Amino acid sequence: MYLFNSKLVENKKIKFALTAIFGLGGSNSLIVIKKLGFCSNLKLKMLSKNQILNLIKTITSLNILLGNELKKIQFSNLKKALEIKLLKSFRKIQGLPIRGQRTHTNAKTARKKIKIL
Repeated sequence: MYLFNSKLVENKKIKFALTAIFGLGGSNSLIVIKKLGFCSNLKLKMLSKNQILNLIKTITSLNILLGNELKKIQFSNLKKALEIKLLKSFRKIQGLPIRGQRTHTNAKTARKKIKIL
C-alpha cells in the first residue's frame, strides 16, 4: 500500500507502519491513531477503504510537511547554508560529524549517512 509516496508494509501495526512516511514520526502517528479512534495494535491490512480515506484526511489536516515537500525544504536549507559558507554545511556534504565529535576513530555513523550533494 502506498501513502504519500512511501510504501507501507501491510503486516505491521498502524503505529509503526505510519512512521515509514518521511516526516511522520512516532508521536505524530499516535496523534493520528487517537483522532481516528483506532487501536494501536491494529494492523494496516485490516483497515477498510473508508478507514484508509479517513486516515489520509486526518494526516493532511495536521498540516505537516511530508515526503518530497519536506525533502525540498531540507535541500533548500542546505543550499542556503552553503551560500553563507557555514562549516556545518561543508561537513554535512563531506559526510563528517557536524557537532564536533571525534573523527579519528569513530564517526562511522556520519559516514554511513547518504550524502545529499
